[in-house]
Amino acid sequence: MDKDNLIYPEPVVIGADETESWENWGFRDTSFAINDRDVVEITGTRYELSGKELPRLLPWIRETLGIDLDAKDQHTNAYPTEIPAPVESPDFTGAIRHFLGENQIDTDGENRLRHGHGHTQEEMFAIKHKKLGRIPDMVVYPESEEQVASLIAAAKEHDTVLLPFGGGTNVTDALRCRNDEKRVIVSVDMRRMNRIKWIDKDNMMACVEAGAVGRHIMSELAKYGVSMGHEPDSVEFSTLGGWIATNASGMKKNKYGNIEDIVVDITVATADGKLERSSAAPRESVGPDLRRLIFGSEGTLGIVTSAIVKLFPLPEAQEYGSVLFPSYEDGYAFMHELAHTSTPPASVRLVDNLQFQFGQALKPASNSSAADMISKAQKFFVTKIKGFDPYKMVALTLVFEGTKKEVERQQQDVYRIAAKHGGMKAGAENGRRGYQLTYSIAYIRDFLMNYYIIAESFETSCSWSDALKICDNVKKVLRDEYTKRGLPGKPFVTSRITQVYRTGVAIYFYFGFYYKGIENPSEVYLELENIAREEILRCGGSLSHHHGIGKIRESYLPDIMSETALKWKQEIKHGLDPQNVFGAGNQNLR
Repeated sequence: MDKDNLIYPEPVVIGADETESWENWGFRDTSFAINDRDVVEITGTRYELSGKELPRLLPWIRETLGIDLDAKDQHTNAYPTEIPAPVESPDFTGAIRHFLGENQIDTDGENRLRHGHGHTQEEMFAIKHKKLGRIPDMVVYPESEEQVASLIAAAKEHDTVLLPFGGGTNVTDALRCRNDEKRVIVSVDMRRMNRIKWIDKDNMMACVEAGAVGRHIMSELAKYGVSMGHEPDSVEFSTLGGWIATNASGMKKNKYGNIEDIVVDITVATADGKLERSSAAPRESVGPDLRRLIFGSEGTLGIVTSAIVKLFPLPEAQEYGSVLFPSYEDGYAFMHELAHTSTPPASVRLVDNLQFQFGQALKPASNSSAADMISKAQKFFVTKIKGFDPYKMVALTLVFEGTKKEVERQQQDVYRIAAKHGGMKAGAENGRRGYQLTYSIAYIRDFLMNYYIIAESFETSCSWSDALKICDNVKKVLRDEYTKRGLPGKPFVTSRITQVYRTGVAIYFYFGFYYKGIENPSEVYLELENIAREEILRCGGSLSHHHGIGKIRESYLPDIMSETALKWKQEIKHGLDPQNVFGAGNQNLR
């Protein structure tokens, strides 16, 4: 590496319009709401749907869930619910004041509450309608590796727990404090360590601090004509350190790889000192790679402070696409052949019929009679001429990135294979809209909770031969259990295939129901999700593809790992962190 050729970007400037909500997903200036005409609209100007009305959404929700949702009948939000007084340690506080400024130490109750949870439905329900329980006693904001190391030294000396905090977007209870923890708990918010330290365009690498948020990484690297390529659904808010700690995957992993493929080297502050290497070679054979212990460690072994990542040129061409298939099975057969006979595009995602309907219900009102006529003509062609059943057809969205020749070749392969399986091209605009919807629809879950609807996603990965069976069986067991319990209306349960591999796929499930009149709906939801999880494992699926384990799935670890594997994990934890300074307790590592 020639240091004279390195680029040193300016620090990230966070805009005043980037304030995030503490009680809901996303930016504070954005939310779904029902207006006085009983129509859903999105506030703000940030997204494509912002400021637009969605006249089909409420009628579709009422029909799909079999309920008479009344816009005036709301589950009153009591946020913030009870905030416990902090456990105090004057000695620890005194020690950190030697190297942290006053603006780097915060004991505000609502801020402590926000740092004590991620975004599971259980956590979001608790902060609005129940009580979260034990939360961090203090939030600190280190600004350098040296300050992180000093924090760890102070925590060891004063028997204090450190919980690394990135974007707070996890859906595994990873940030939730264990109620039996008696020591002072300190949330270490890494987001002030957000610099791109250097860019090496000769070797296509960059060193990025762990607190850098995905949207900033993307925009800053783009100024220099490069990209990291990692785009999880949470890219607007999650951080590089969080991606490593959860072993994340992105929407464009087909082209750029998962996080473990993109990261070349990492620096970690541990209870025993700094974990780092002297160089970042493309590949080595120097014994066990201890850095790999950090991927998926979920804050239990140390704090990631920076990472060296691979870079890719900004694509010469980017094209969107979409395909309609007569059935989920047809779409699945297409994806299977694509994965084995061609190079899949950067992103290829298949949604089932119910999720396809959901996407149609999210279309904004049209003020153009010509646009309405075109839409009706398209629907007539698909259903009457092509003979697609509206209640069976599914949609596939595509993102092609690369050189013009690469994109052209992939487009030819995709549409040729799709035609073999009964698919018909549905246009670039539908593909672009489907991809961009990922960001705005993330706000819907918290909006619906105001109207007694609770929902969440969970995921798995599995072999090709198990995929359809898992999709069908999970939907069936959830519907059957819902009916057996006599719960109101009908459940919403849907699946989509989000990532493809030569050996299998990743599957996302979305599950929700109307909970008015149900005692402890959050607990009921978790019981039903666990039933679905057990069915996934029974059918050969993984415990998680990229969400991770945290605390919400730790009880299933003995089902997927041998006693020896569990013992080794615990011994690694005890050997590297004997005082349990990093006492998140995720994966039962304590």
